[in-house]
Amino acid sequence: MDAMIDNKDPRIADAWSDLRANIDGKGQLLPVSNRLAFADAEFLLRRETRGIRFQLELLKPDLAQQELGINHTVVVFGGARFKSEEQAHATLELAKATNDSVQIKKAEVLVKNAGYYEKARAFAQLVTHDCKNLGAEEKFFICTGGGPGIMEAANRGAQEAGGMSVGLNIALPHEQEPNPYITPNLSFKFHYFALRKMHFMMRAKALVAFPGGFGTMDELFETLTLIQCKKAKPVPIILFGTDYWKKLFNPQMLVEEGAINEEDLQLFNYVDDIKEAWYLIKDFYKV
Repeated sequence: MDAMIDNKDPRIADAWSDLRANIDGKGQLLPVSNRLAFADAEFLLRRETRGIRFQLELLKPDLAQQELGINHTVVVFGGARFKSEEQAHATLELAKATNDSVQIKKAEVLVKNAGYYEKARAFAQLVTHDCKNLGAEEKFFICTGGGPGIMEAANRGAQEAGGMSVGLNIALPHEQEPNPYITPNLSFKFHYFALRKMHFMMRAKALVAFPGGFGTMDELFETLTLIQCKKAKPVPIILFGTDYWKKLFNPQMLVEEGAINEEDLQLFNYVDDIKEAWYLIKDFYKV
């Protein structure tokens, strides 16, 4: 991102100082007509300037990824609440020490689902390792929602394989923080879900959905809808964890009820092995 501005330009420092002076106080923001428009927080947060904020959230991550050669991504979705095997077992031991049956049961579920964290981590390692020596127009990079759980696992795997990865975080009321494994210059925070989801699709060459909750389903079904309606080009959509997804989602019923067509079932594949998931992606692009 540093290449996008001239840090020696005094106007940048002046505008930044002006902006900080406007937002650092704890009181109400006051409009100042003589302030530079782009350094006026009160002005930029008006309802009428929402379109400008949309444009900024579109441009900032796009320009940064262009500069770092991020042209193609494998997007990994999945639950924010899943833990690594180490964390899950530690949580279970703490729960057992309290002798609280409710906490023990929750911790046992964490241990059961920790395998998905480790598989997401291994999948990202595999993709990153296999792409390490490819050219810019052939290389795939891991991209996640930037948070904890499965997202953390995928960014972690990419880092462990010595590669870059993208994190598209979202500002939430409970302050979801970016996980520490995202490549620093590729860690972005969004206010608008719509712009965040647009960025997922802009460079996505494949979507791998690990088990998760409402957020994972939202991202998955929006992608399926875009491709079904031909608003986005077809890409491999992989549902990792057959038992989980078939328990959660019954697309055959949608066919039987006439809500979707039989061929819509071909938009996605169930997978339980990371090598098979990566093979489906490579086979789709004949690489």
